[in-house]
Amino acid sequence: MKGKLAVMAAGIALSATAFAQTRGVSDTEITLGMVTDLSGPIANYGKESRNAGILAVEEINARGGIHGRKLKFLVEDHGYDPRKSVLATQKLVTQGNGIFAMVGTLGTATNLAALPMLLDNKVFSFLPQGGARELYDPPHMFKVGLAPSYVEMSATTAAYMMAKKKYEKPCIIYQDDDFGREVLDGVSRYLDQSGKPLVEKVSYKRGAVDFSSQMARMKSAGCDFVFSATTMREYIASVQEANKIGFKPDFMGTAANYAPQIHSIGGKLMEGVYSSTFILLPYPDDANPGVRDFVARYRKRFNNEDPSLYSMYTYYGITTFARLAEKTGRNLTAETFNATMESTKLPSDELGNPPFSVSKDNRLGIDKVRVVQIQNGKWVPITDFLEPVKLK
Repeated sequence: MKGKLAVMAAGIALSATAFAQTRGVSDTEITLGMVTDLSGPIANYGKESRNAGILAVEEINARGGIHGRKLKFLVEDHGYDPRKSVLATQKLVTQGNGIFAMVGTLGTATNLAALPMLLDNKVFSFLPQGGARELYDPPHMFKVGLAPSYVEMSATTAAYMMAKKKYEKPCIIYQDDDFGREVLDGVSRYLDQSGKPLVEKVSYKRGAVDFSSQMARMKSAGCDFVFSATTMREYIASVQEANKIGFKPDFMGTAANYAPQIHSIGGKLMEGVYSSTFILLPYPDDANPGVRDFVARYRKRFNNEDPSLYSMYTYYGITTFARLAEKTGRNLTAETFNATMESTKLPSDELGNPPFSVSKDNRLGIDKVRVVQIQNGKWVPITDFLEPVKLK
């Protein structure tokens, strides 16, 4: 009997030691972190992201948490500055028992700056809000990407549009930076392997306000389809300029253009333009009752403010984490959580968000996009999730 008791005591001690070594996990809590913009140029996105994270955590905890543990959600401000992102990440990783996962950090550059610290400290970078391929490739146990790169998204949506309308003269306008060149790369590679010429390509410098020369060149080339690697303001301004000179091709934007400001600011001239996305905007009159209920809960919690696309990103991130942690069980470690991820395919949730799946060699949680179009002053999905195009 004494021998059995000694073995049991040793087992308990070992279990306690292993438990103590799980960063961000205690007997009563699982700690998640987020670093976002609360004071810089995209603070509106950051605050909407934070709010949705708070809502998700409160709802999960109200249902009893995860196997007896409540979620704790710590948020730090990076002001959209990569250097501050590193410092804020260091604070979350090292203070107290640290964090188990960083969920929904906002911004590509800010994510990339902090990523090495997360990997070095064995903290999951879980569904970060950034568009760089490096956030999920090369594969790493502690990388879990949110969505495909602009290269992959652009190739997939270009393939859909070209098949849908049989355009003869596809063209592109792109911002002359990493973002724009990624989109150009995706569109060009798809067209090249399909044996279709890119008739015209024009660029502009970030912050440009005059698109007269670019639109004149594409009109002269007879472009019937324009892929637009622009941000919100530039998408609106370029379409307005095209209309001014009687140039009316179909315009296809990227996920960077999928925002309510496109139709609220651009007005009727933006009717009919296309874009792409992997998660849908939460309209209060959405056909999906789950989305309508989410909007109502968000408004009630945050003084009648409306949620945004970035709210949906964070809500999806935390609820997806919770679904996986619940399936992992009480023995929550980095290894057991990762094993659950790699063996689990989560279906779409009640908000209509995409299925989730990763493996050891593919750390991209969502690999599919949808095409959307502005119809009667709002973005409407016109496709289901598209299978990604394989680029050579």
